[in-house]
Amino acid sequence: MLGEGILKGMAETARNFAGSFFSANRLTTVQYPEERIPAFEATCVFPFLVYDGADWQAGLRCVACQICEKECPPKCIYIEKSTDKKPDYVGRPQAYPTRFDIDTSVCMSCQICVETCPFEAIKMDTQFELATDDRFGGLLLDRKKLAKSNEYYHSIHPADAAEVDARLAEEKEKTEAKAKAAADAAAAKAAAAKAAAAKPAEGGD
Repeated sequence: MLGEGILKGMAETARNFAGSFFSANRLTTVQYPEERIPAFEATCVFPFLVYDGADWQAGLRCVACQICEKECPPKCIYIEKSTDKKPDYVGRPQAYPTRFDIDTSVCMSCQICVETCPFEAIKMDTQFELATDDRFGGLLLDRKKLAKSNEYYHSIHPADAAEVDARLAEEKEKTEAKAKAAADAAAAKAAAAKAAAAKPAEGGD
């Protein structure tokens, strides 16, 4: 029938309009910004940097490997690497970014930075209210503005965050076990060398 789709659409609109006077389920309009719809877990807007613990500088996962900066298609990430090192989440000494800026006026939210990061240090935020009257400095976010806790990451992407935590914990456990095995082997080797050195001395007596 010609125009059947149009009639169905108009009927649905009329049903929602009439139903909105009697049923809360028909109130599809949200009075933003007073009312807000919770963001879906899959919502991805702009990147942020994850840190562990209470201190964002000490707990920043980023080691300034600069892979995200090189892979970023619009080239909106700017990183400067430190000359010294600090322990990472598994205790290995790593460099860290002295500068990490993202120009959100250029960022196209492609998530390539997230996909290429080998340290689970950069993730996508759900925060979209970033409007500002400063079109230059206000849209250039530095590492302090980008840094958000792992707890925040859990609050917006709980499934992904739990998976990442489990993977990092497993990696940390393997690293600690490997370090312990190496320390035990070194101690055993030192003890054997000490015992071997003591035998000739006993024979001489």
